[in-house]
Formats: sequence, structure tokens, C-alpha cells
Amino acid sequence: MEEGVDGERRGIVVECKHTDSVGRPVVQKLHSAVATYDFDGPTRGIVATTVRFTRPAREYAERLRENDDPYPIDLLDGEDLREFADEIGLDLYNGRIEILGDDTLHPYDPATSIDAPVTAAMRDIENLDAGDVPDPYARVTFRPTVIVTAETDATFETSVGVIHRVHERDRLAVRAERGTPAPLPTSVGELVTNNRHATIELDETAFGEVFDVVATRRFGETQTEYKEWAIERLREHHTSTVSYTGDNNVTYEKTCEPNRSDVTVHSVEAVYLPEVRQTAELGDYTYPLEYYAAGPSRVTTEDGIHACVHCETSGARETYTYCANCGSINCAEHVRTERLEGTPVCTGCAVTERFMLSTKYFYDEANRNAFREEYDAMPFYEKFMEDVPLAAGVVLGVIVLVVGSLFAAGVF
Repeated sequence: MEEGVDGERRGIVVECKHTDSVGRPVVQKLHSAVATYDFDGPTRGIVATTVRFTRPAREYAERLRENDDPYPIDLLDGEDLREFADEIGLDLYNGRIEILGDDTLHPYDPATSIDAPVTAAMRDIENLDAGDVPDPYARVTFRPTVIVTAETDATFETSVGVIHRVHERDRLAVRAERGTPAPLPTSVGELVTNNRHATIELDETAFGEVFDVVATRRFGETQTEYKEWAIERLREHHTSTVSYTGDNNVTYEKTCEPNRSDVTVHSVEAVYLPEVRQTAELGDYTYPLEYYAAGPSRVTTEDGIHACVHCETSGARETYTYCANCGSINCAEHVRTERLEGTPVCTGCAVTERFMLSTKYFYDEANRNAFREEYDAMPFYEKFMEDVPLAAGVVLGVIVLVVGSLFAAGVF
């Protein structure tokens, strides 16, 4: 293209892209093309795309301008194209201008570390030193979300006057991946809206140095589509049936549904929501902890640490004990005291044997054999005490027998 600036002709070389994203190599190649373009006068380049530019691409273009390069490159993303179209009253019919955003909630608390949630959960487990837990595997998936801020203002009248009013301001947190838009669960939506002010740039390279795996999902719809979805949802949400009395003293019912024009969307903000999955390996078991993160705030969706490996007992309010023999975490019903060493062992891995009609639990056959030798060397009264309920019952029976005999003999 050509443009006139202060009476001077300038040349413009434009490259258009419609890919997942536009990286630095595209900008570099265009810069070379502009530098070698045969034009009698100043020249510059423009890369236009319906999607987004990567951070290295933006930094490269910014550096050209900072260095007063004679062949600068301007970057126009989908958001810019939409703004230009709005300014000149142009409807964009062809192509998809996607949601653009580089902001994300922080995937971990920068004041601690990504291991902190797992470490904190492990501290609740009895007989387990959190310092002995190996570094957990950590994966983060940045989930696209949008926050739609809208206002519904509707008045409903009949011949008797105003029967219903709606004047509400709503913020909707919407799951924005491919597929039909859907509201986030209440707790997750509050996590997003309450922490929108504390976002940071989504830098996959930097996060890759902290997490084992980093994945970023794409936004599935355009801003317009999310706006339309929000309008319809708010119309449905604010629809209600009201009763009123007419001039003839007859009671009527009327369904009051706001019109599309009654709903004003003020903003559609894009933000990524980090979904973190961590797994800790202990012995024969793997313990997952999955949650949505916003710095120090979290909404847990799966907690495999506060759960018994043998049954469905779960929840942070229960008491769980770690079995160092196999690495299992167990509820009170599935943990016993190992007879030889007096430490916890789970019912799943323990070797058992009955002594004085009482079942004893051991880590393995070696522990059982070692105790068997001790048991064989015990005097009878010590063996007898291996079954405390039995011993107590016998003693109580003897006492009853003696007392009964004394009564029979007339001593009492």
C-alpha cells in the first residue's frame, strides 16, 4: 500500500495471517522484505492477524521502534481490527476474530512455592513427616475464561401501572474453551472475579521452568458470541412470573421477560484460569491434588491425599494415618498398630497371626517370625496379656467366682 504523510509518499508492505498465533519469525521475515522493497521513499511493514501475537513477536517489533529502525513493523491483532471496524461502522462478516488475552491468574503463591499445597495437605496425615514427601509432579493447564459485566434494566407495565422492575448489575464468569459457553461453578467463578485485579502475563517459557508440563487452551468463541450468550442467559435469569390485580379486581399472572435491548453488556474481559494437578508418590501409591489457582487462593476439585486408599472415606475433617510399610494413607478403620515395633501399619499390607485368640498385625513375615520367638520365650502371664479383653474377662470371672463363694460360705 501507499500512504501520504505531510505531503510525503510512504510505502507499506502488509502481511496477513490467520493461524493459531503469530510468532517472531513472521515479523523478522517481513522486516527483511520491507528493507529490500523497491520503493522511492520511506517504507514500513504491517502484520495483520485475526488472532494474537506471541510475546517474542511483540518484543521484536517494539525493539525496532526503540532503536529508530528505518523499517519499523506495526502489529495489528484481532482486537485492533475489531476496534477499527467499529470506528468506521464496518461489520466483520468473514473470518473469526478470536478472544485475545495474555492475562492469567497466578498458578501458585509466589510467596511460597508450587509444592506448598501438597506439603500443607500432607501435614494433616498422622505418622507422616511432610519433609519426607518427594517433590510432587506438577502440571498446569491455563483454561480460557471470560468475565462478562452487564446491566439489566427493565420495567414491566400493564393498564394498572408498573407491576415489576429489574435493575441489576451482574458479573458472569464463563468457561470459554471450545464448545458451548458455560458458567463456571459458583466457587470457581468467585475465584476468577475476586482475583481479576491480580493477574500477570501468561509466560509459558517462565512457567515451564517451574512446572513439569504447561498447556494452554485456546478460546473457543468470539467476543460477540460470548456477549450474545450472556445476554440470553441474563434474560432467562431475570425472567419471572408476577401476580397483579386488574382494574376489575381480577388477579392475573404475567411472565416478565426482559428484552434484548434491556441488557447492556459493559465489558467482556479475557483471563486464563490455571488448573493445577499435582501428584505425590509414596511407596506403592500415587496421591493427586487438583485445584484451580489464583495465587494463594485455591478451589480444590480433587483431593486424593485426605482419602483412605481402602474405602470411600474422604474429607479433610477425618483422621488419616500413613503406613510407612506400603505408602498408603488410611482412615481409622484400616490402620492398626504393628505388634513388634509399635508403629502404624495398614490392614491392606499387614501380615496377621492370632496369639491368645487375638489377631496381631506385622509389617511382614520377618517381623511376625521375630515376634513369634519373643512370644515363645514369654512367661504365661505375659502371653495371657496379649489378649487384654480375654485377660480382663478371666480376671473379672475369677473375682465374681470368689465373691460368690464367699457369699455361699456365709462370710458376707
